[in-house]
Amino acid sequence: MYVVSLDQRRREAGDLAPALLRRLGDLGTVVPFQCARAHAVQGITADPAAAVAAALAGLRGEAWSVGIGVGPVGLETVTGADGRSGLRADGPGTVQAHHAAAAAARTGRVPVCVAAEDAAAAARAQAVLRLLGRIVAQRTAAEWRVVDLLVPGARGQQKIVAGELGITPQAVSKAVARALWQEEWDARPAAARLLELCEPPRTGPGAQASTMNPSESIHS
Repeated sequence: MYVVSLDQRRREAGDLAPALLRRLGDLGTVVPFQCARAHAVQGITADPAAAVAAALAGLRGEAWSVGIGVGPVGLETVTGADGRSGLRADGPGTVQAHHAAAAAARTGRVPVCVAAEDAAAAARAQAVLRLLGRIVAQRTAAEWRVVDLLVPGARGQQKIVAGELGITPQAVSKAVARALWQEEWDARPAAARLLELCEPPRTGPGAQASTMNPSESIHS
């Protein structure tokens, strides 16, 4: 499992969580991304590609720090004092997410950290994510207007995007090249694979469950 914690860095910009949650809404998750507390968003996914996508969404605009904890997670349905039902997540994955989020909050230029039982594997995944994060963090608003309309793998779409934006196909092509959009998407699978290699070996049918603390309660 991949527990992704995002903490807002630029508090003076107001509450940026609603916009971030819209970008994360289509990702495949075990526990959907939602506000865990003020200025913090968290979600759990079994898909390393979704964890990469969530991290890059948070690094966009340098507004969030991102911690990814890798490891087994146990989920339990609980009812709070207010009568709301939700899921309690605990286990090594949540512990690692806590450490990763704390480390990311102290990180400067590209604030993304990965924590796992295999520290060497986590460091390799983290290094590639920081390179990808640097790409998305440096994009201008004009470049984002172009690349937000692109679909990876689709052919002949630059003319369509040019028409929607009222600019020339050449301008679209230049924006795509400057933004390193294709390079980002070419590298995403490598980052996902490195995250996958952080997973500890499964030792039995009960390997996902754990009573380790700290626990995170995520309400629906």
